[in-house]
Amino acid sequence: MQNRTPRIPEQPAPNHPELDARFTDELAAVLSGARRRALRDGDRQIDTAHLLHSLIEADPEVREAFDGGPQLARVLGYLVQRSIGYGLRWQGSVEDSGTVPVVRDPAADGCWSPAALAALYRAASRGEDRAAGLDLLAALAADAESRAVEVLARGGVDARWLAGRVAGVLTTEESRRG
Repeated sequence: MQNRTPRIPEQPAPNHPELDARFTDELAAVLSGARRRALRDGDRQIDTAHLLHSLIEADPEVREAFDGGPQLARVLGYLVQRSIGYGLRWQGSVEDSGTVPVVRDPAADGCWSPAALAALYRAASRGEDRAAGLDLLAALAADAESRAVEVLARGGVDARWLAGRVAGVLTTEESRRG
């Protein structure tokens, strides 16, 4: 049986050097996972749903933020369905939540959708030395027009509730360190 996964060389995540040092090693692994998922799915760009899927798979703190198994199971179920062929209406299209201008040349931003790139910048700008998975989850949940929020809604998760819950966890962590 022939492997149909395209072989595209791994690039640093994302293709913006000023961000590279702003992510924890764990979050860098999540970004690489999102890139692989997009390639495997045949998508033109890495979008916020790819980021959400990789975050949930890789980061235990992100899984805990969902406050219980049923919500998390529904979100993961939808993401898995999407990766095996449902949700094809997104395939080959550019995610544009309106947060930043659409980049017409995918190579210009390392093949990240504008909404995914905006979430990465938002996560990296929280004021900590390095952004972690919860930072990215908060940024994804805050963009009401993103694919990640659509996935959350289909899984029965209120994105505003999730963003508030994550913000509370991040604030508690900051006060413990400070």
